[in-house]
Amino acid sequence: MAWWQILLITLYAGLQILDELQLYSGLNTPVGAGFIVGIIMGDLQTGLLIGASMQLMVLGVGTFGGASKIDATIGTVLATAFSVSIHGMSPQVAISSIAVPVATIMIQLDILARFTNTYFAHRIDHDIDNFNYKGIERNFLLGALPWSLSRAIPVFLALAFGRGLVQAIANALNGSWAWLGNGLALAGATLPAVGFAILLRYLPVKKHVAYLIMGFTITTLFTVLFTNIQTLGTGLAAASKGFTASFNGMPMLAIAMLGFALAILHYKRTIATAAPASATKQTVQKSSSSSNDEGEITDDEL
Repeated sequence: MAWWQILLITLYAGLQILDELQLYSGLNTPVGAGFIVGIIMGDLQTGLLIGASMQLMVLGVGTFGGASKIDATIGTVLATAFSVSIHGMSPQVAISSIAVPVATIMIQLDILARFTNTYFAHRIDHDIDNFNYKGIERNFLLGALPWSLSRAIPVFLALAFGRGLVQAIANALNGSWAWLGNGLALAGATLPAVGFAILLRYLPVKKHVAYLIMGFTITTLFTVLFTNIQTLGTGLAAASKGFTASFNGMPMLAIAMLGFALAILHYKRTIATAAPASATKQTVQKSSSSSNDEGEITDDEL
């Protein structure tokens, strides 16, 4: 791993948490991290595979208030970097052996960053009492340092000094501990399903079960249909050299657009149904208010 790759990945790790706190560009997500680190490491496919897997794993995981959660983004950063640079480490093994443990450990560093940030918060309170507006701005900006350093420092140390350890682990998982490596690969492949299960646990599935069945059926039909067409095209190309046409699989974007269209139809139908009900409710309230006003005794009448 080149020094400039370590530097760029470290800078990204420090900046992505600020994006999560204020900008919300989407590059701070696991799939965004896989995209960025994949480009830096020169293997975009591996980066997107790891990032998408981690993104699916945390679909149903959320925080409320000031709670901390597993940092799947930093887990994706290190898993992608090591999976590309370490010989013999598959993306699935990198997910289960690096991404998930790192994401869990980062909870403690996130708490440390929040705890350290209170120092600047108290300084801002002091500046407010003294009407020190420059101090408020300065300490507000300095408050970003604990957040950035809590991500940048661990990533730098891991990339700069942890490569030998990770290489030794990869060699062991491919050697005498191959049984464990196969288990980790299987676990890494099933993690996206766990994320889906958590998400479905909190979504109103019973209320919208028809859409769930429809989406599953459409996805299955299109996948089977276009997979068979692609297989047929590959067979024809192998049988005849003059056959140059290519058949691509059904892109998931098309399936997502169908889901988006159904969501729009459902939203419009919900709005159309809610509008008459709201108007009726307002009419009843006005009528009730008028009846109460008619029987009310004012001060003048007393």
